[in-house]
Amino acid sequence: MADAILGISAFYHDSAAALIIDGEIIAAAHEERFTRKKHDSGFPRHAITYVLEEAGLELEDITAVAFYDKPYLKFERLLETYHSFAPRGLKSFLSAIPVWIKEKLFMRQMLRQEFEKLGCSNPVLLFPEHHLSHAASAFYPSPFSAAAILTLDGVGEWATCTIGVGRENGIEILRELDFPHALGLLYSAFTAYCGFKVNSGEYKLMGLAPYGTVGSPQVEKWKALILSEMVDLREDGSFLLNMEYFNYATGLTMCVNEKWHQLFGLPQRQAETALDQNYMDLALAIQEVTEEIVLLLAKTAQELTQCDSLVMAGGVALNCVANGKLLRSGLFKDLWIQPASGDAGGALGAALAGWHIHLDKPRKCVVQDAMKGSLLGPEYGAKKILKVARRYQAPHKAYEDFAGLCLDVAELLAEGQVVGWFQGRMEFGPRALGNRSILGDARHPEMQKKLNLKIKYREGFRPFAPSVNEECIPEFFDLDRPSPYMLLVAPVLQKRCKELPEGYQSLPLYDRLYHPRSDVPAITHIDYSARIQSVNKEVHPKYWQLIDAFRQHTGYGLIVNTSFNVRGEPIVCTPEDAYRCFMATEMDYLAIGDFLFSKKEQPHYADRDYWQQKYDLD
Repeated sequence: MADAILGISAFYHDSAAALIIDGEIIAAAHEERFTRKKHDSGFPRHAITYVLEEAGLELEDITAVAFYDKPYLKFERLLETYHSFAPRGLKSFLSAIPVWIKEKLFMRQMLRQEFEKLGCSNPVLLFPEHHLSHAASAFYPSPFSAAAILTLDGVGEWATCTIGVGRENGIEILRELDFPHALGLLYSAFTAYCGFKVNSGEYKLMGLAPYGTVGSPQVEKWKALILSEMVDLREDGSFLLNMEYFNYATGLTMCVNEKWHQLFGLPQRQAETALDQNYMDLALAIQEVTEEIVLLLAKTAQELTQCDSLVMAGGVALNCVANGKLLRSGLFKDLWIQPASGDAGGALGAALAGWHIHLDKPRKCVVQDAMKGSLLGPEYGAKKILKVARRYQAPHKAYEDFAGLCLDVAELLAEGQVVGWFQGRMEFGPRALGNRSILGDARHPEMQKKLNLKIKYREGFRPFAPSVNEECIPEFFDLDRPSPYMLLVAPVLQKRCKELPEGYQSLPLYDRLYHPRSDVPAITHIDYSARIQSVNKEVHPKYWQLIDAFRQHTGYGLIVNTSFNVRGEPIVCTPEDAYRCFMATEMDYLAIGDFLFSKKEQPHYADRDYWQQKYDLD
């Protein structure tokens, strides 16, 4: 019988489950997609149920369950941290420690109790370290037989950053940076100070940074202050944080606001208040410091391992601007980043570590995309879609020919319509990659504004990514390789860009934002860059077919792609989730499978006889 390893992450944020069988990734999903609770941290019972159903297995068939970190080591870190900083942190101590003593310290027992509720009382439990789970998630699915490994996040047990090397089925950790000195927590502290929510607003800070004035006296001054007062950065990329400025080690907030105000001459921005140039410059300053640290760490990784390839995971690996600069630095010939780099991806890494390290199983073969496009979640057939249509009396058109649907959707996009696109298996990771996406025309000068304000209900400055068919990359971007997971930022080709008017940098934020900068303005960020998702015809045939239909219609082989959700909600999972989101926003059309939904009064049934015969609609 085949060996199956179930990996889980839980009880912090972004709980998830992943299943591998004989080393092959079968399924993976975030718990939040099922519960509809953003960043759900609970035990991932829905995700576990799904991955088992996808594989046709019961819990009794599982060889082992791998949890993504070591709770005892984490508890040790908490105790030593509170002891080191005492008497600071008493309020945090009284809040955190009782929960650990009552529940988390007995994680093995708590997990067994949860699995007993699912019908399995005594699973074999494995506990790889947090950063080993990250490293495994990055190396084993990569297309490399050997690679340097860089993991960067907030904190696991003790480690906040590791440099390692993967060869064949083994991983060796070579260097480690420990808590409280963490690049992820440094970036999160600036996220909080600029008025965004920690553990979800870091994308916003990264999107805000290009509005800062590159090379300005204020940005350069603030970078110098960060590196002289807050961060003691060494040549190898290691660093120490001056904890007089940070409260996260023992407190309930990220920053010591008074000291930050004194250092930068700028108060903490209150959430949802207007953004001025100061916060844009501060975002740019910390982004450039982050990039410098990542590049130094990568250089050290190359020197230690002498590898031509680098793999990355951990929350900081989702900083696609830093990734793009790392790629262009030439330190490595190739780069592969785990698309589920955050804690959810730790579930997958734990399972892979259980298979390759605990069971000492070899990598059978190194394939180009072991992540299968990260399309590892549930999918829903026509019967489920039709049930939604009938329950809501939803106007829709049904297609017998998928090519016909693509042609119609391509035409709607070219007319400036916004289309929800729901196909196949749901994505694993924070990015929608064309199966749970909201799509628009990148050429439309009002598209970014419409998507942000009328569809996503989020801040207007947030950028959007292009999905571009792989063979069309050279027509639009200065990028010499695929970027399938939307984790690389690259420049838009200069020939497509437009000159900026005189005095542009002094214009207010939204005047700058809405000035067309290229012939694909909806995906061209303020600095003439774009966060690229390339679409491969073999890996993602339906999405490729749609983009190709748009290319045939317009001459442009790319479209705008953003995740199918609104602010504060997880990406949609089911057809019903998609239809409710569609009706609650100003989206124009919704394509689910072979069905196109509209908001018109009368439904239109194409090929009614075909569908009635196939699914007995009466």
